[in-house]
Amino acid sequence: MATDGKRHGIQANKVRAMLATLALDAGRAVSHTDLADELWAGQPLGNARNALQAHATRLRKVLDGDRAPRRGATVLRAVRGGYLLDVPPGCVDGNRFLDLATRGAAALPLAPERAIELLQAALELWHGPALLDAGDGLRCQGAAALFDERRLTVCEDLVRARLAADEPSRAVAELRRLVAQHPLRERFCELLMLALYRTGRQAEALELFHVTRRRLDEELGVQPGIVLQRRHTEILSQDPALSLSTVTAVT
Repeated sequence: MATDGKRHGIQANKVRAMLATLALDAGRAVSHTDLADELWAGQPLGNARNALQAHATRLRKVLDGDRAPRRGATVLRAVRGGYLLDVPPGCVDGNRFLDLATRGAAALPLAPERAIELLQAALELWHGPALLDAGDGLRCQGAAALFDERRLTVCEDLVRARLAADEPSRAVAELRRLVAQHPLRERFCELLMLALYRTGRQAEALELFHVTRRRLDEELGVQPGIVLQRRHTEILSQDPALSLSTVTAVT
């Protein structure tokens, strides 16, 4: 967590979970009940409000730092029935990431260079797995899964933008890493096949298809999807459309 341009570690698990839960709804109140459900996940608790108050006090010390805030001026506010993190949503990296990702995807069809800038900025906000050490509550776990999936989509959009901007060699380098990390994600495989083809490596593109087909069969018991099969057919026939930037929009 960063305040006043400085990064601060939070050692206590429940305090981290409380901050993460409030940050997911920055600017909106989260009820005592919802916070207790998130922090203790159904575990029996004698006095949840007292426990939350204690964690809130510890969290305020981190958020306010050495400042002695005026009464009511702290960013962590106690409100009727709950707590509120009183910061603009744009101050939360997760929201900034989603905004940049959305803008980058929108720019991709007509301005791939601008899309690259936005999507790279979105990915630069990541410093590890989403909501790491934020606890086992359903809100944080669900949000983490959504953020991780959105991150992969942004990676897809970024390499699509590179292909549209005529940067196939750059796309190949990024896609090799992504395919190694996510070998069963067909979209990465399909994009790498296209990037390899555009850099004159048709044989490598076809071999990648066969490797992926075997892996899908052995690990999941399925055949490649229609998009991947179509890309294979297009590369086999050296379809002229593969040289067009619009081909990256195939889904």
